[in-house]
Amino acid sequence: MTKKIVFLGLILSLGLIFLACQKEASFPPIEVQYPVTKKVDVVDDYFGVKVADPYRWLEDINSVEVKKWVEEQNKVTFSYLEQIPFREKIKQRLMELYDYPKYSSPFRAGKYYFFYKNEGLQNQSVLYIQEGLEGEPEVFIDPNKLSPDGTVRISLIGFSQDHRYVAYSRSEAGSDWREIHVMEIESRRELPDIIKWVKFSGAAWWKDGFFYSGYDQPQPGEELKAQNKFQKIFYHRLGEPQEKDILVYEDKEHPFRYFDASVTEDGRYLILSVSEGTSGNELYYTPLGDGKFEFEPLIKGFDHDSYVIDNREDKFLVYTNIDAPKYQVVLIDTSRPEKSNWQTIIPEKEEVLNQANTAGGYLFGRYLKDAHSQVFQYDLEGNLVREIELPALGTASGFYGKKEDKVLFYTFTSFTYPPTIFKFEVATGQSEVFRKAEITFNPEDYVTTQIFYQSKDGTQVPMFIVHKKGLKKNGRNPALLYGYGGFNISLLPSFNALRIFLLENGFVYAQANLRGGGEYGEEWHRAGMLLNKQNVFDDFIAAAEYLIKEGYTSSEKLAIAGGSNGGLLVGAAMTQRPELFKVALPAVGVMDMLRYHKFTVGWGWVVEYGSSDEEEHFHNLYSYSPLHNIKDGVSYPATLVTTADHDDRVVPAHSYKFIATLQEKNKGPNPVLIRIETRSGHGSSSTTKMIEVTADEYAFMCYNLGVKIN
Repeated sequence: MTKKIVFLGLILSLGLIFLACQKEASFPPIEVQYPVTKKVDVVDDYFGVKVADPYRWLEDINSVEVKKWVEEQNKVTFSYLEQIPFREKIKQRLMELYDYPKYSSPFRAGKYYFFYKNEGLQNQSVLYIQEGLEGEPEVFIDPNKLSPDGTVRISLIGFSQDHRYVAYSRSEAGSDWREIHVMEIESRRELPDIIKWVKFSGAAWWKDGFFYSGYDQPQPGEELKAQNKFQKIFYHRLGEPQEKDILVYEDKEHPFRYFDASVTEDGRYLILSVSEGTSGNELYYTPLGDGKFEFEPLIKGFDHDSYVIDNREDKFLVYTNIDAPKYQVVLIDTSRPEKSNWQTIIPEKEEVLNQANTAGGYLFGRYLKDAHSQVFQYDLEGNLVREIELPALGTASGFYGKKEDKVLFYTFTSFTYPPTIFKFEVATGQSEVFRKAEITFNPEDYVTTQIFYQSKDGTQVPMFIVHKKGLKKNGRNPALLYGYGGFNISLLPSFNALRIFLLENGFVYAQANLRGGGEYGEEWHRAGMLLNKQNVFDDFIAAAEYLIKEGYTSSEKLAIAGGSNGGLLVGAAMTQRPELFKVALPAVGVMDMLRYHKFTVGWGWVVEYGSSDEEEHFHNLYSYSPLHNIKDGVSYPATLVTTADHDDRVVPAHSYKFIATLQEKNKGPNPVLIRIETRSGHGSSSTTKMIEVTADEYAFMCYNLGVKIN
């Protein structure tokens, strides 16, 4: 299933971006001389509305002229950052905080267990293998050895049904492009099979090969900016060159669709999910065995989201929000697939059924209650077996496995609860700590509060507020407000080692659960998408007003941050209410809402935003597009835009054009700068780069908030 794919990968990495400082101070202004950015005479006509685009030339990210502009901007930005006296101190403290072992939950394939481990400051987590839970772990793949700068990432994406082989994806410098490689598990031998030009794909094994989603090779020089069209499903047989891969499915009539293939656990069916963007999909299936791949529809239409959990012979267990905006699980008989014949297995309830899957012969449902986790175990008929007791208010993930598994694993975390892996006995429901984060941290020093505040239209919106105990609500505390608000993605409580610095220095961290997310199901999502997108910005602005009204902070001490769709959020908020915030940190943001769909996978977001090609949506997009709402003569917050040269999801041209316009029109004393990372993408491509960019954001934020660090 491809839902949430375009932005989901960024949410975790941006959780690491923002920290703090304390103690009121007055720092001398740092003089900034912005580079001269030329303007060109480009004007587009949208339904009679003339829209100038004087920085259109910055879209040509490969041109010599643009590369020179990038160098000049970075020179100014780094000159500014180098004059901040505590910049290096921040970086060193971040390295101390982040230097502890980090583990993933183990996952089983045959007699082996696999897990990821990062010793602390390794650029990439290392993949380990061990025989059974008591075996000695050995390195299976160490991606840190695959490139000099540590920017090659790997991820396991599918095991063969006999557990002899595993496919893994390999990406470089933060790009969304992947290569698929194959290893023989027992011998640790890498096969010569390499699949190129893959995005957003797993490896669904069947017989002696696997299904995957691929694109045609882009034109040279267009790899990181050209529209990705005509995704297809292929079958690759081990030992064959990619040129001989079998075309399983394509749609020549619809260039802008995603196709995702999966094979049921029993190997009986190939499932095809078809989507026109980041939400809404159709489901098809075909029996495997004769190699004909003749797909039959299971669910038609793109108005809802559904995925196949499992099958019982020729019946499919399906998770869906059809007639259930907070989701349900139904059983669909392929001989009578009409909706009137569906059997409800887990009915919709008041809380959102965020995920559902089978493992160990049971169904597991992970619910959201006011943006924190609840987990229930059901039998396959939908009868409740037990609620799984979680250690605190927070986020639980995991409970995956095969039908025969007796033991499962899950990870629990919260704002002040470091990630802890639990071993779960399927039969008894007993949980025990399997692996705990080895980090020095006393959660008793801090307090987490969930409040509900009123947005502009009266809607009650939840927000988590985290700070040190004994905080005085005197309006003088530095605060960081973080948000996202889109694509049905939920911002849940999670631990961030770098946030310890924020908390230990008296900073207030606030995380708002804006409309557009998935915290309350599809109705909450739809209330913040398309023509309702302004609700998201209103929710965020109201969150800031609440923090100020309640004495947590003031406009002079308030910073806002977000990335990707959250970068759009920050861009819209700072252009609509520039006086409300002192510092803005928009990361890899979607800033040009009139042209976003013309690059790479931007077309996939039309279902969320609408397109400027349609008159009604043009007027809506134009009303809040950050690039087009920067006004001449206004004093904007101190702004540090961050982006990267290998971001082929939200191409850096968004940030280039935004900062060029901001530098032209901003008339206040606050600096407006851009930091452009190299060999990185939509989220930092390595631990080293993550810490470096984070330290610079923190230094910029603290200096402009007038705050000293401890």
